[in-house]
Amino acid sequence: MKILVVDDERDIQTLFEQRFRKEIKEKALEFAFAFSGEEALVYLNQHEHEKVLILSDINMPGMSGLELLRHIKEIYHKPPPVVMMITAYGDAENFDTAKKYGADDFLTKPVDFNMLKEKFKQ
Repeated sequence: MKILVVDDERDIQTLFEQRFRKEIKEKALEFAFAFSGEEALVYLNQHEHEKVLILSDINMPGMSGLELLRHIKEIYHKPPPVVMMITAYGDAENFDTAKKYGADDFLTKPVDFNMLKEKFKQ
């Protein structure tokens, strides 16, 4: 499974690579990282026909994760990407907006990596 992680905090890459070391080594999961919404769109344009799961932070400078979600759901249909939104704020407004824009799931920080691993198996 290919997973695109979108977050403006660059240390997230190291964290994911450590937490999923075994899955990466076994080639069960393949991660790509974008550090802005704009970078994520460039990646998706370059990998247009690949099935991808997107984990996106909501609060980022420039294009927010919610704006990115709206663009993704409007533009990319085949194959349709699964988008999980991640935020440090578990507030109802972000949750409602993410659902309205078509988010497939909603996670709060700090990310529970054991729960996330279970979601990847589904």
